[in-house]
Amino acid sequence: MPETTRIGVIDHGSGNLHSACRALAVAGAEVVLSADIDELERTDALVLPGVGALGACMAGLRAMGGDDLVAGWVERGRPLLGICVGHQMLFEDGEERGEAVSCLGVLPGSVTMLPAERLPHMGWNRVAPCPGSRLFTGVESERFYFVHSYGVLASSPHSGITTCRHEDAEFVAATELGPVCSTQFHPEKSGAAGARLLRNWLALLDEF
Repeated sequence: MPETTRIGVIDHGSGNLHSACRALAVAGAEVVLSADIDELERTDALVLPGVGALGACMAGLRAMGGDDLVAGWVERGRPLLGICVGHQMLFEDGEERGEAVSCLGVLPGSVTMLPAERLPHMGWNRVAPCPGSRLFTGVESERFYFVHSYGVLASSPHSGITTCRHEDAEFVAATELGPVCSTQFHPEKSGAAGARLLRNWLALLDEF
């Protein structure tokens, strides 16, 4: 990864912005936190963060024109990383607190409440990386930090899908589909394992 690689973090008003920015900077990126579409378009890769309610995050993203930014970005094959609710926003739709939410449709699947007695799913958990994963190189057996009650259930095996289990609920913990990657967990809160994962992602950027 060249030293000049600039990572645009989309500021749509709800996200783990500062901790994510710090973690990316420590991993070796030049970080641009912005809600300005033109400024974000001039970066080399995008990060879509998000915490809280899926509907509120989608509303904030649409209000700044970020939905069109992400759609065009992905259509051009440029690299993007979604984190937590940002990961969920990349799927087709969701249902949260009785509200139907239309999402970005970059990835197939729907966000639903996890069928588990203990919610939120909060704390450290291991994942099952997809075959040939490069995002999880060197951290295949490590734990990552989750905090969520909703997710995309892993109903069937799919290439590029890393899974995790909470009680009887198996859900999508991460995706690696071409230039689009995402994590339901917080890499910026996952210690050394999360830092390695971010470095792995940055190392992939030259391919796109």
